[in-house]
Amino acid sequence: MRLTSFTDFGLRALMRMASEPGRAFSTAELADEFELSRHHLTKIMATLAQAGIVITRRGGGGGARLGRPADQISLGDIVRVLEGDQALVNCFAADGGSCTISSHCRLRTRLGSAEAAFLAELDRSMLAEVALPALAPASMPAP
Repeated sequence: MRLTSFTDFGLRALMRMASEPGRAFSTAELADEFELSRHHLTKIMATLAQAGIVITRRGGGGGARLGRPADQISLGDIVRVLEGDQALVNCFAADGGSCTISSHCRLRTRLGSAEAAFLAELDRSMLAEVALPALAPASMPAP
């Protein structure tokens, strides 16, 4: 299974946020650290906020912080949210896709089972377990 860059980038941002769970992170700060598009990361944060995984606040002192403790957010939950509209294969699409062999396909069930097993494995790990090390405070200039 291959995760989209949307999910990859979201996981990276959440891993950083889990390193300092009480702190709000700006999208610009996270985008700069991971060399990501700020616009793309803003969309990711909006998706995570809609699901309650992060809480966002605009303006001075704003930013995004985890919506609940990192030890209560499974990696499976994150992947489900960020991959929500991505079907593993065409026939898994909400509209049934455009598969021409669906009436006699024996692969679909097996792929569905594999996807469920993948997510079940991710459900066993919490975001806190993969948090990045906290960043060292920026050096203060000498007086």
